[in-house]
Amino acid sequence: MSLVLCMFCVILIPLAFAGLALIQQGLGRSRSAAHTMLATLCVLAITAIIFVAFGFSWAGIAGGPAHSFTVRGSSWNWIGALPLLSRGVQFDESPGALVLCFHMFAVGLAGIIPIGTASGRWRLAAICSSSAVLAGIIYPLFSHWVWGGGWLSQLGSRFGLGIGFVDAGGSGTIHVVGGIAALVTTWIVGPRSTKYADDGSATAIPGHNMVMVLFGCILTLLGWMGLNCSASLLFYNGFPLMQITRIIVNTMLCASSACLAAVVVTRIRYGKPDASLSANGWVGGLVAGSAGCLFVSPMAMIVIGVFSGVMIPFLAEILELRLKVDDPGGAISVHGAAGIWGLLALGIFAHIGSGLQSEQLLAQFVGVATLLGFMLPLIYGSYWLLNLVVRFRVDEVGDRRGMDIRELGAEAYPEYVIHSDDFTLR
Repeated sequence: MSLVLCMFCVILIPLAFAGLALIQQGLGRSRSAAHTMLATLCVLAITAIIFVAFGFSWAGIAGGPAHSFTVRGSSWNWIGALPLLSRGVQFDESPGALVLCFHMFAVGLAGIIPIGTASGRWRLAAICSSSAVLAGIIYPLFSHWVWGGGWLSQLGSRFGLGIGFVDAGGSGTIHVVGGIAALVTTWIVGPRSTKYADDGSATAIPGHNMVMVLFGCILTLLGWMGLNCSASLLFYNGFPLMQITRIIVNTMLCASSACLAAVVVTRIRYGKPDASLSANGWVGGLVAGSAGCLFVSPMAMIVIGVFSGVMIPFLAEILELRLKVDDPGGAISVHGAAGIWGLLALGIFAHIGSGLQSEQLLAQFVGVATLLGFMLPLIYGSYWLLNLVVRFRVDEVGDRRGMDIRELGAEAYPEYVIHSDDFTLR
């Protein structure tokens, strides 16, 4: 019964793909909408193939074969050692096949996060090649440390830090990794050509389809419920009939409180609610709530969501106006920052095992430090080298005319969307 329920939850995850794809293309320019959607499909296809062929070997399964190193007599598990091409997976009722299925979707979700950040200037070839690196090396490594019996999950048994680093629904393993990839990508490709004036002031470039963005938020909710439930059941032994309702309630509460907080903040700050920032608040609440969806009480989850909804509009403004980071999809704040907050919030609000609250919080800090201190340089170095081989940024003509014309040869809305000369002839 539990495996059937978990499989049903896994099947819901692609709805999160659809939701994020609609959000990302809606927040970008109309002249790159088709390119964004096609890039999403290509990323999902490439990450699935690469992960099943290679990445699952490194991600591994808790209790499965792995490579370890010894420090002062203690063995630390650092990478999986399953056969390549998923040859060791038995496609029956065993949990291993279900873990592979979950990871195949989870790595795709991580891979599509940077697409919206570099919308309008990131070449399709570069998107595909960087996604292959993410699925073959980056995601499998960190997911093994967290979900495959790796050293972060061993912090409890080795150092008494709670039950080790915990990430029930993937706030760190999926979303912070994807958010870091988004940050690195925008560092490499730079801002859109019309985003910043010569004096450094930022030009407002609103998203072209808010209806699709808000509809995408509803789809992400369904996908996130499947994501959080399946990850919790697979990796933290959540008993389905007792815990799945908690996960669903927590997921909804965190997204709801974050969205309402973003609505209130933007209403106070700008005079009227901002639809795009409110939508990002909704998704940010989903991201922040994923880490502790199995362990945190509903009331605490509301607090986590409110903080996320307040944080995201301010952080988006700081990134755009102060740091000159052009992130039209908001992935850095929504997935990166909200994911980090969710990981730390688990240590603050969750009561896990018999250890002290401070011990679990310290374990969460170690996980966050690993993401920022190791995964960030790893992703930056990998993408920087890849950019030398496969140029990330489109040329100036493509930047100004749009990715649909430059890379696909046709616009997404040829009949009823008219571009002004200010954009096409500058």
